[in-house]
Amino acid sequence: MPDLHTVLRSTAGTTREVVLGHDKPFTIIGERINPTGRKLFQEQLRAGDLSAIERDVGAQVAGGADVLDVNMGVPLTDEPELLAKAIRLVQSRTDLPICIDSSVVEALEAGLDAYQGRALVNSITAEDERMELILPLVKRYDAAVIALPNDADEIPMGADKRIELVGKIVDVATGTYGIALEDILIDPLAMPIGADTQVVNTALETILRIKHTWGLNMTLGASNVSFGMPGRHVLGATFLPMAMTAGLTSAIMDARNPQIVESVKAADLLLGHDDWGMAWIAAHRAKQAAEAG
Repeated sequence: MPDLHTVLRSTAGTTREVVLGHDKPFTIIGERINPTGRKLFQEQLRAGDLSAIERDVGAQVAGGADVLDVNMGVPLTDEPELLAKAIRLVQSRTDLPICIDSSVVEALEAGLDAYQGRALVNSITAEDERMELILPLVKRYDAAVIALPNDADEIPMGADKRIELVGKIVDVATGTYGIALEDILIDPLAMPIGADTQVVNTALETILRIKHTWGLNMTLGASNVSFGMPGRHVLGATFLPMAMTAGLTSAIMDARNPQIVESVKAADLLLGHDDWGMAWIAAHRAKQAAEAG
């Protein structure tokens, strides 16, 4: 099965491409530009203060992010307008591609319209209505899309149902809307380990089966796994290399955390995705130089 390459692009000022693939280095999607659980950030956004976004961009770029997720889901705001404004601000500060993240269709459209480049849309589910609303936008704006294998009935706890719903998503996206297979990223559903200690095994099985059946690229919310548990960074730094071995090609994660980022970079090297170890060596030298300085 040939490797599928998902190409994301930013054309704000300079052109920057990020390519996701099973034969490519792991793609780190920075999760920080999101007001969920950040009360002060929400208050700032309601007041029209976007300065925290600039700081979050800088911290994530410095930490090693390849793509930045941008979510402006703040109650009592005009989310489409706010998301478009945030995207323009982010693109004025970095050339990294953007993952446009919203559950509001109008906000996704406003974000796609404001974005300069080829975006990643976060996200759709296997629900017919969500696919009917969002996939035409993905096609019109030549974007890629994250798809979650859950429907109106449930978030499946078993791999078999998740695989069945992935098949539905692939059939509808490619057959009805003409979206290329390489532009569909599946979220295999990482659930909190504190609720059920078997959820990671289920996620890993799902990842393996998606890779072997379709060869699709995949992403997930890495911090979901450790939610509610102590030692979250250790859990994240352990889980991601395990998932990479199974076939995960990217994650929406905390790009500011050196422990988690270094675990991903080490796994890239050990899995043969870092030619001659050049990225690992360069990062080590940069770290030494920073410490000496």
